[in-house]
Amino acid sequence: MRYIAIFVLTYGISLAADWPNWRGPAYTGISAEPVPMADFSKIAWRAKIGVGFSSMAVADGRVFALGCSGQRQGNQETFHCLDAVTGKSFWSDTYPAALVDYLHEGGPCASPTVDGKRVYGVSKSGRLVCYDTATGKKHWTVDLMAKAELPRPPEWGFAASPVVLGNLLIVEATFTCALDKTTGKEIWRSQAYKPAYGTPIAFQFKNKTYLATLKTDGLVILDAASGKTVAFQDWRTSFRTNSTTPIIIGNKIFISTGYRRGCALYEFTGTGLREIYQNKNLSNHMNNSVVLGDYLYGFDGNTHMRGPKQLVCLRWADGTVQWREDGYLCGSLMAVQNQLLVLGETGNLAMGPASPKGFNTTTEAPVLKGRCWTVPVLADGRIYARNAAGDLVCIDARK
Repeated sequence: MRYIAIFVLTYGISLAADWPNWRGPAYTGISAEPVPMADFSKIAWRAKIGVGFSSMAVADGRVFALGCSGQRQGNQETFHCLDAVTGKSFWSDTYPAALVDYLHEGGPCASPTVDGKRVYGVSKSGRLVCYDTATGKKHWTVDLMAKAELPRPPEWGFAASPVVLGNLLIVEATFTCALDKTTGKEIWRSQAYKPAYGTPIAFQFKNKTYLATLKTDGLVILDAASGKTVAFQDWRTSFRTNSTTPIIIGNKIFISTGYRRGCALYEFTGTGLREIYQNKNLSNHMNNSVVLGDYLYGFDGNTHMRGPKQLVCLRWADGTVQWREDGYLCGSLMAVQNQLLVLGETGNLAMGPASPKGFNTTTEAPVLKGRCWTVPVLADGRIYARNAAGDLVCIDARK
């Protein structure tokens, strides 16, 4: 596999069972666990967590998840801590939150982030909370909407997941903001841009740490020590929906957004961004792709537009299409070693080798009904998947 950017985070790639944050320990969407071989149709447990699209974090035998309940008025959001083995609740916290149900069910989109004995969550309305993982005790709370001086949440709500970077917690408002992860005190903030709906990512270049975040205006590279903008690349998508996390390998940065905007690969020079290619071969509406070896795998197409909605394989270096696969609509995926774990939009869970020659499943089963846009999570041999309505299932896929 090609060199993967070194992230200055509290976790690294290993055989550890935890999946503590959005896109996993190294923010690649790739798990190093043994490949699951069990029958996916055998559900270990089910739970109701409320409407939403945020993914799950799993650490120390606990599953952390968010969901929203209620109608347009008086909505409530709940942060859940569940037993990873049984699905029973250890603790929960319920609070007011906006639904923001434009064109879909609404509810939270930001995934929880676990850092040791603390877990962080961001509500649709920008309520950022640090909890004790064991008890649910609140260590601190920050109102991101008030911090950004917004009269209401951004158009699609607060959707970026918190990122732990050493002693900092990186969050998105109209600016990118670094907080002291133990106190919530602000350390720095970047200049303001139009909101980012995707999660930022940290990377190193020439022994210096940077942050890449895809704002609604475009791709922004920040100095992680000060928040100063180092480079900017204009990238605008119809309906203001830049909602993916940049993918970084070495000093190459890949971005992709929906509504046929397409994708691009840039080279970061330390002071700017040089375009390597740009095409319309892959338009990620809201779910990220993964890179395995020399190839990138992801979903092309939009949920609210006519036209193909396909799983696609591109060659990383030049963006050329290797194959397209129908059947999963606007689904999501992660990787387990050299295998793709795919959750289709209608609830089919499938696994098969990642290959530039095609996607041939070795196991597949319907595990959910309704709209499924949220990426599944594998942790300690168990697969967790949810739908928009708030049905969470656990598949025990241990050998």
